[in-house]
Order: sequence, then C-alpha cells, then structure tokens
Amino acid sequence: MSTASLTSVFVRLKLSLLGNGLRRSSGRRAAYIVSMVFVLLFAALQLLGLLLLRGNEHAASLVVLLTGLLALGWAVLPLFFPSGDETLDPTRLVMLPLRPGPLVSALLVASLVGIGPLFTLCVVVGSVFALSHGAFALIVSVVAVPLTLLVCLALARAVAAANIRLLTSRKGRDLAVLSGLVVAVGIQFVNFGMQRLGDAGGLAALAPAASIVRWVPPASAIGAVDSASDGAYGATLAQLALSALALVLLLRAWRRSLTKLMTAPDGSTLAAASEPARKASSSGLHGLLPEGRTGAVMQRTLRYIWRDPKTKGAWVTALAIGLIVPIFNALQGTGSIYLACFAAGMLGMMMYNQFGQDTSAFWMVALTISSTRDAYAELRARALALLLITLPYMALVSVLTAATLGRWHDLPEVLGLSFALLGAMVASGAWASARFPYSIPQDSAYKNVAPGQGGLAWLSILGGMLMVALLCAPVIVLTIWLNAAAGSGTETQWLPLPVGTAYGALMAWAGVRLAAPQTARRLPEILTAVSKG
Repeated sequence: MSTASLTSVFVRLKLSLLGNGLRRSSGRRAAYIVSMVFVLLFAALQLLGLLLLRGNEHAASLVVLLTGLLALGWAVLPLFFPSGDETLDPTRLVMLPLRPGPLVSALLVASLVGIGPLFTLCVVVGSVFALSHGAFALIVSVVAVPLTLLVCLALARAVAAANIRLLTSRKGRDLAVLSGLVVAVGIQFVNFGMQRLGDAGGLAALAPAASIVRWVPPASAIGAVDSASDGAYGATLAQLALSALALVLLLRAWRRSLTKLMTAPDGSTLAAASEPARKASSSGLHGLLPEGRTGAVMQRTLRYIWRDPKTKGAWVTALAIGLIVPIFNALQGTGSIYLACFAAGMLGMMMYNQFGQDTSAFWMVALTISSTRDAYAELRARALALLLITLPYMALVSVLTAATLGRWHDLPEVLGLSFALLGAMVASGAWASARFPYSIPQDSAYKNVAPGQGGLAWLSILGGMLMVALLCAPVIVLTIWLNAAAGSGTETQWLPLPVGTAYGALMAWAGVRLAAPQTARRLPEILTAVSKG
C-alpha cells in the first residue's frame, strides 16, 4: 500500500473512531459538542487577543513563551491522558503488515484531525500575525505555521510511542493520577506568576525568558518570524533550521520506537511472572490496625486508595488542592486562615459514594452484611480509614496556614471548625452512600458516573452539602459569637477546639449509626446501582 493511500485510510479511521465514539451515548455526544464549542470560543478569543498585540513592543516575548508552553502541553498530556486518543497506541497495529516509515507519515497526518490541533493552529496563526511585518516576514510565517504545528504533533506522538508500554500497563496507568496534582499546581503557579508579572511591570518582565525560549523548537519558528520582521536574516534562517531539525529528529525517534514496538516482544508480563509471590505482611501500618472486621475493612480501604487508579486519583487531587488553596492564597497575602477548612471539605468528599468505589466487587462485601450490626461495622471501619489520613493532614494544613499568615491565636478556632466540618461530612457521606449509591465506570478515565446515574450523583452531593451546612451551623455560630462578643479575646478562642472536636465526633458516630439500618435494608438496591457501570 502506498503512503498516500495509507494516509487516507488512517484519516478515515480517525474520523470513524471519533464518530463511533459520539454515537455511543447522547451524553458523550453532548459533552463533546459543548467542549468543542468552549475550546473554539477560547481559541477565537486567543486569536483576537494575539491580533490586538500586533505592534506592541513586547508582543514577541509573550507569543514565544506561549508557543513554548503549548509545546510543553503537547509533550506531557499523552503521559497523563493516554486514553484520550485511541490512535496514540501503536501496539494496536502490530499485527498489520505495515512499515514504520509510511505508518509515521499516515499517523502524523491523521493527528491533524481533532480539537487540539485546531486550537494549536489558531494560537500559532495569531502569534505569527502579531509578529509579522513586511513581505519577508509573511513568507517566513507561511513556513513557520505548519512547521510549529507539525513539531507539536510529532513531539506528542514520539513521547507517547516511547512510553506506550508503561502507559498501557496497570502501574503505568497510575501515572494518570498525577494529572489532578499537575493541573492544580499549574493553575496556582500561573495565578501566582500573573500577579508577580503585574507587579514587575507587565510584559517587559518576560523578555529575559523569551530571549532563551526563542531558540528552543518549536518556539524558534515563531521567533524566526520576529527576526524576519527586524531584518535579521541570519537569525531567521537559523531559527527555522532549528525547528526543522527538531521535526526530523522527532520523526526519526518516533520511527525507531514504532520499529521496536512492532518487532520486539513485550516482556513486561514476563518480569512480573518471574517475581516470587509476596506474602501478606502484618508489619508496618497494617500491624497497627485493630483485629477483626474493622481492621480488615480498613486495610481493604487503604489498599483501594493505594492501588485503584481512580480512587488514588481522587485522593491525590483532594490532598493537593486542600493544601494548595490555603497556602498559595496565604503566600499571596490575600488568604484567610479559615481557608484551611478547605482541606476538610475536600477530604470529607471521599466519604461519599463509599459502595460505588467498590464497583462490581461490592457483591463480595454484600455477602458479609446480613444485619444492621454488620452494616454499622462496615461503615464505621471505612470512616476510620478515612479519618486515619484526614485528621493528621487537616492539622498539618491548619498549622502551615497559621504559620504562613502569623495567625497562631486563630489556630484553635480553625482546628475546631475543621474537625466539626469533617465529622459532618462523614455523617452525610455515610447517609448519602446508603441512599444515593451510583456506579463509577472503570473503562474510561474521564467518566466518574455511569450513564443514567447523573441525577443520583447530584442528589448525593447536593443533598449531602445541604446537610453539612445544617450540621455545622452550631459550631459556626459559636465561633462567630465568640469573636463578636464584647470582651471575648484570646482567652476564649480556644473553646471551639474541644467543642468542634467533640461535636464532629458525635456527628460522625450518629451519621454512621443512622446510615447502617438503611444500608442493610437497601442492600439489593445498592448492589444493583453500583454494578451498573
């Protein structure tokens, strides 16, 4: 088969995969259309903003750095979202009689189909329009736009092909749990950087970094347009040559990876099979857990947190955001010590939909629940496993926030409010788990609710949040009254700590106790709901 015919086949294959995916469900089709509209709207606004930069003396610094960040995104996103594009996995093609050379060309052209390449094209076109002045710069722009786009696509493909064995393994898929952490940290760093950029005098502060990035492909292609506008012909040719060389090297690296994947055996399972079976250990943390059902359920819950990709992803995201939000706001001088309670809110959400986290394996748990007492023991052990992580973490976040702001005298109030909030969320989470269970699909990294169960998820979360607000009201009112009452200085600010701790413990115990009979009574409905996905 010729390269041209193979390319057309792969383009049609990409379109077919996209169309068939949208036909699977109306929800997925609606989500894709909405996301496409938002991406195109954002791309149009980006394009308009870049066009308005035309003539600005610092426009080159901004667009060069923007292109560098865009290329970085193309390099790392396949590592965190390997299932976002089925054609990123070349191991699906190893049984076909295809040569690596034509396959590289076909996959590269097929990569142009999608929202990501369209967004990248809009940004790149806006960048060259903002910088091009003169006929020579316009000619360079005609070369720089496709060159930048192809380097971004080749970079993503080369990185994905080099790591595809890792990404398609069980442990490799765990890498996706870092995506929540990366996004959370990245957003805060961008926010922090934008504020510092405003304090440093605007776009002029970008010039030192841009002077380096403009020689790094594919940003060097955009830098070539700026050099052409300034009449620096030697620099223009050198920067274009750097991007072209990068494209050639990436295509060669991609081809070598494809050759290895299509000819070398996969020894990932052989190494795992040769390892001696590890005996269950009772040392370490597991040795400190209580005996009986409580310890067994706690151990199972903790193993889910460590081993299950979706559960681990939710925990990593909650832990990261719970720390980042109060600390970064404190560092920026705009935060409040009461933002430390955000950690309790994020981690308390882990108590919701407890049985849905087990998916279809919940039937084995259901076999051990024959009475309200069994249901109470199950829910209590799950809550204790949650508290084992959240209590010290919340105390750490509160102490760090107080230290950053220098508000040590408010620390007892914050700890009391956090403990009360966590207790209320444990109570409402146990109740919502019994009343509104829903399945968490395991076949998709992006869906957290099975089709047709979105209403149950919303009822669980919104109903639980309303219950939390009502349950926490006494402690909140007490804290406000102590701060507002005349003569209530630091000598009474310690009172919310014991009150909030005792109140939170009481709420958690009462919530689990009230949810236990509902769990035992509704066990068949829960089993059906969580096994749906």
